[in-house]
Order: sequence, then structure tokens, then C-alpha cells
Amino acid sequence: MNKSGSERVILLPLIVLSIAQLIGWGAVSFPAVVSRDMAADLKIDISTVFAGTTVFYVTMGACAPFLSRLFTSIGARPVMIAGTIMSAFGLTLVSLSHSPISYFLGWLVLGAAGSASLTTPAHILLNEIAGRKAARAIGGLALVSGLFGTVFWPLTSFLSQDIGWRGTCQAYAAVMIVVCLPLYVFGLPRRNKAAVEITAATYRRSAKAHDRTFYLIVAAIALNAFITFGFSSIMIELLKAEGLNPAQALAYGSALGIVQIFARGLNIVGEKRWDGVTIGVASSAILCLSLIILQVAQGSATAIAIFLVLYGVSSGALAVARSTIPLVFYDKGEFAKALSRIALPLNWISAISPPVLISLMTSLGSRAVLMLCLLCSCSAILVLLLLRSRRPMSEAAVTS
Repeated sequence: MNKSGSERVILLPLIVLSIAQLIGWGAVSFPAVVSRDMAADLKIDISTVFAGTTVFYVTMGACAPFLSRLFTSIGARPVMIAGTIMSAFGLTLVSLSHSPISYFLGWLVLGAAGSASLTTPAHILLNEIAGRKAARAIGGLALVSGLFGTVFWPLTSFLSQDIGWRGTCQAYAAVMIVVCLPLYVFGLPRRNKAAVEITAATYRRSAKAHDRTFYLIVAAIALNAFITFGFSSIMIELLKAEGLNPAQALAYGSALGIVQIFARGLNIVGEKRWDGVTIGVASSAILCLSLIILQVAQGSATAIAIFLVLYGVSSGALAVARSTIPLVFYDKGEFAKALSRIALPLNWISAISPPVLISLMTSLGSRAVLMLCLLCSCSAILVLLLLRSRRPMSEAAVTS
């Protein structure tokens, strides 16, 4: 199939996934806006409210390896359909909760549903369609889905004022069934039987074909994710600790999302020239530089602004690189298996990094946070450089 033909084949699934992933992530992000209302209603503190999202990420990671065989045997589409139904059920459970036990049970269901329907399954489906040429589509999907906060946080605020946080949660559950489910059922292609058999055979043959490479990929992704997921939660407090007043910290932090979206767009432009490993090395180096600048900023608003631009570019690009790095080494069934296995440490890192960094900043200050993150960033660069030497010859030739 020629280039224009393959782009037409992937266009409709990309549009479907972009809409559904935007809704899916937006729906589960509602506590960021209504946490105080939830805490008062459930008679728990705000930290317990956010512990629900920790349960969500831990469950997502724990379920991912178990779903790996399903992805390779029946394809991503039916798994995502089931996950969307479970998401609606989980949101309904959260909306009906009146105790911590029922509240966390709802998030447990949402975590299992997210593992079957959010990000990783979408990237696997794009790989099923386009193989290693899926990098541009994955970048496009990340560009759109990264807007979930921009779209859904104001929407959540508006709805909660009118129908309360429970009504908002139920409305999002309805949207999952009325919008996302039909999109997945009618808008995503079925995988033909021959492709399923070939992929399943590849899964069996290559179960231990790239273990060393896989562990390097996991290490590189986890080290960078520890920083970016942690910073997403503590950024406002970190900027305050670095000398900005509350209004400045909020304004600077809010502008970060725009820079990250811009960086994801650059990934799409550069996809033809640089593979995921090359982008990962460059992005990690920029992330390292940004941390050094913040270390020496000493409260300078200009230096902090430079940090935010560099950090936003690097973290936005790394969000795409997390899925495009495995594309360099794996294809079809191998990619599905690898990405599912990567999801376990990635989601657990996203669950533990915010409390670790918050605790460190509270006890030892922002300098300790930056030193730990700088160590992680430098380690990630070294691991990625090792990965560069392991690229298949055809990939290395393209990007040299």
C-alpha cells in the first residue's frame, strides 16, 4: 500500500481514538476540579480523595500484563469496547459511593477499565493498522488527548455547579456509553483472522527475544516518567518554593500545558527524520538542562519561565516517545506485548512519584527534589544512549 493509501486507512481510526481518548481521560480527571466538594460530601480529607487516582493508576498497571495476551489474540478493538463499558460502570460506582470503601471500589473498576481502554490499547490498535509507521498517528493522538484538562476541567466546573459532582460523574458515565462506545464499535476496524493468527504466532515465538532491550526501554521510560508524572502534581507548589507568588505560580503552571501540546506537535513534524529513541535522547537532555536552570534560578521570574519552556518541550515530547520508542524495536504482536508490559511500571511510577516528591519537598525542600530528578534524568540519558546502539540496522541507518 502506498503512503497516501496507508494514511487514508489510519485517518478514521485516528479521529475516533482522538475523540474517545479525550473523553476517557477527561472523564476520570474530574477530582482535580471538584476534590473539595467530594471530600465534604464523603466526609474524608482531600488527600483521601486523590488516593482514588492512586488506586486507579496502580490497578491500570497491575491489569496491563494480563491484558497483553488478549491484545495479541483478539486485537485491541474488542478489549477497548469492553473497557469503555467498564468505565461507565466505574464512574457510576464512584458517583453512588458514600464511604471510602465504595469510593475506592469505583476507582478499582475504573483502573481495570482504563487498562483496557486508555492510551496503551489505543497505541496498540494504531500499530495493528500501520505497524512501525504508526509513530506519526501516535503523536497526533497524544496531541489531541493532551487537551483533556483544557476541555474537561472547565466543563467539570460548569457541570458541578449545576448538578453537583455526583451528577457530573453520572453524566460522564452516560457519555462513555452514548458517545465512546458507538465510536469504538462502528468507527474502529476489525482485525482479520489471518492477522490474528500471525500476531499470536509472533507472540509465542518472541516471548524472550528482546529481554535486555526491553528492560532498557522500561528503565528509560520509568526514569523520565518519575519526573514528569511527579511534576504534574507538585508543579504549583514547586514554583512557589522557588520564589514565585501564588498568582504567578498558577499562571506559569497553567501555561505549561500549551508548551507541552506544542512539543507534541513538533514530534509529528520530526517523526520522518528521527525515531523514538533519538527524540527520547534529545528530550531527556533538554529536561536535564531545564532542571539545572531551575536549580540556579534563585527566584528569577525570567529563569523560571525559561525552565518552564524547556521542561514543557521535553515533557511533551517524552509523552509521545514513551510509545514511539518501542516502535523502533517491536512490530505488531511484539509491540502489543511490550507496550502492555511497560504499562505496569509506568502506571505504578505515575502513582508513587507525586507522593514521593511531595514528601521530599516537605521534609527537605525543593533542592532535594531537583537533585533527585536531575539524577533520574541523567540516568535516563545514559540508558537511552545504550538503546541507540541496540537499534535494528535499518532504523539506525534512517536516523544517522
